[in-house]
Amino acid sequence: MYAEDLALYREKFRRRLPASLEELRGPKHGDVALPLHVAWSGMTVYNLDKPRQRMGLYRTVLHEGLGEDVSRYLNKDLLVQMWPILRTLVGRTVRAVWEDAFPQLAARARATA
Repeated sequence: MYAEDLALYREKFRRRLPASLEELRGPKHGDVALPLHVAWSGMTVYNLDKPRQRMGLYRTVLHEGLGEDVSRYLNKDLLVQMWPILRTLVGRTVRAVWEDAFPQLAARARATA
């Protein structure tokens, strides 16, 4: 990937970040139906009580969700709890953008390594 392409890719994810993790007020339990602009390929309904589905929803929202989707569907406590594993699933760019913006995520990953 060219440097300017990488910079645009990083900026795409930066624009979707909440101002703080406190803005992540999504549900912690139950079924969540993602809109088609987020879950355009594959599953659209995830059960947050099932760890694999919860991880899938978070991965999908981090990659495809817009700013309002991130705040609506992600939950701060779940994100922080899952981050050490989730960070390995989202790819380098998403991981770097989120950890740069929220050092507590990087610290959580280091603490569980």
